[in-house]
Formats: sequence, C-alpha cells, structure tokens
Amino acid sequence: MKANVIGMDGAVKGTIELPSVFATEYKPKLIKRASQAIQSAMKQPKGADPRAGKKQTALYIGIRDAPAADRSMNVERARLPRLRNRGTLLAGRVAGVPHAVGGTAAHPLKAWEIQREEINRKEKRAALASAIATTTMKELVAKRFIVEKDLPIVVEDALESIAKTREALAALTKVGVGKDIESARGKVRKRAGKGKARGRIWKEKKSVLIVALKNSPILRAARNLPGVDTVTVNSLNVDLLAPGAEAGRLTVWTKGAIEELGKEKKVNVQKGMNDWQKAYAEKKVLIKKEEAKKAAIESKKAPTAKTEGKAEKVAEKKAAPAKAVKK
Repeated sequence: MKANVIGMDGAVKGTIELPSVFATEYKPKLIKRASQAIQSAMKQPKGADPRAGKKQTALYIGIRDAPAADRSMNVERARLPRLRNRGTLLAGRVAGVPHAVGGTAAHPLKAWEIQREEINRKEKRAALASAIATTTMKELVAKRFIVEKDLPIVVEDALESIAKTREALAALTKVGVGKDIESARGKVRKRAGKGKARGRIWKEKKSVLIVALKNSPILRAARNLPGVDTVTVNSLNVDLLAPGAEAGRLTVWTKGAIEELGKEKKVNVQKGMNDWQKAYAEKKVLIKKEEAKKAAIESKKAPTAKTEGKAEKVAEKKAAPAKAVKK
C-alpha cells in the first residue's frame, strides 16, 4: 500500500510506502473492548464514609430474659436497634438502619470497589493495530467526518514546526481537513443537565486527530482548535483513534510518524515479537553465554585425574617420615 505525501501548500510532493499495520483486519468488537477499558481507567472512585449512619449508640438486644427497659423483644414495639443513653426525648428512637432518619444507606457506593475493566496486552495491541487500519477506510471515516481527499492523509514533516494556531488552521485547510474543523466549530454547545455545575459546561464534536513523530510545536498550536486532538505516534491509543468506541477517525499523519510506525514497536501482533520481547530474549542469550564462559573457566581450574594423582603423590612425600641418613 502506498499513500501520497502532501506538502504544506496542498500539492502532492511524493509517495510513501505504508507499513503492514495499515492492512490489519477491522475488528469492531475488539476496538470497543479496548476503548471501554481505557475509559473505565479514567473513572474517579467515589463512595460514602464506611461509618456513615453508624455514629450513634443504637443497639438491638434480642434477649427475652432481660429487664423490659433493656430488651427489644416482647415489649410491644418493633425489634429494631434503638438509641440508648440519650435522655427521655431520644431514648428508644430507631437508628442505624436504612429506613430510619439519619441511618445508613441501603446500598451505598463503595470507593474500594474495582471499577476498572482489564484487558490483555495482546488484545490491546491488536485493537490498536485495527484502529490504525480504520483511518484508511473511507466508508467508515465518512460516517462521522467530512472527507475531502484520499485516505490516509500524510503530510510532510514541516507541519510539525508550526507554532501558531492561525498558521496551523491555514495549513490544515490546504491539506484537506478544513471543512471538518469548521463543522466542529459550529457544533460547540452547552451541556444539558447537572454537568454544567460540575465543570462540564461545553460539549463539542470530535474532529481531526494529528499524529506527529515527536513532541513538536504543532501539538500545542492545534490543540486550541475545536474538536482537534494532537498526539505523538508512540502515545497513540484506541480511545483517540476511535472516540466513543466507534472506529474510523479523520487522521492527519506526518511522514515521520508513518516511518516510525513502520518499525512496528507496539502494533506488530501478528508477526513475531515486539522490540521489548526481542530485547528480553537477547538479554537471556547473553546471560546464558556468560554462564557458559564461567563454567568453562571453572572446569579448567578444576583438578583432572592426572593432576589429582600428582597432588596425592606430593602429599604422601611430604607426610612420609624422613629416611635415616647412613653414616
């Protein structure tokens, strides 16, 4: 697969060979699972105080033989925990149960519960590879975004040096994604409901994703555009490529980012091992070689059958008594 490299003026400057990850099969269920796992990790734990509604003296005494003032059975009232040591006004009032005033909640939120959804490492990498491949599928991208040119959109590396938002918008318009950015600008709206009181006042449409090779000025210049997200190629994740767990996002790649993807650090799931696995395997081989060298050196130092016999004879001579000298 090949793609055209677009210049800053919108003209085609050449072609580039796309890496094999762009030929990955489209797997919507796997992409959705990986996206939901990322979203669940962003949830903030919340819950009630474990002692909420229990900071009182309410007690239930289920003994029939105790005095009437102390027991809770056969005294013509419900068998419920009641306040004690509260004087005449509050003594005997029900407390500490969900249906009592100031009691515990029936099924409160628990901050210690695990809400994060786990996903296997291989599944996550396969989902990322599939999500990258969907950026070239026009039928998927055109459902949510305005597509003006052939996909994928690959731009020369000069795009990464842009430091002004005005210049970034002009360059993106020439590249062929300006209409979608303008569409997202017109769909910024206020949120309906209580979210406005919780810091989530505005809602906006998702627009272009810009993928750069490294941390460059374009990442800050374009992030103020409505709906536009920016990321380095090594920080890509499924949630950015498939917002709302729906794959097929309008993506602008720089030439360096495509070349970096060709190294297949994180997305080579189908062919062999990734870079970390290879490094670990090489390290294990080096350790085995060092162990073999040490064993060979120790075997040379170890006494053989010949040396052992010589050593024994020398020891016997030393231990034998000296012969008498003949006069």
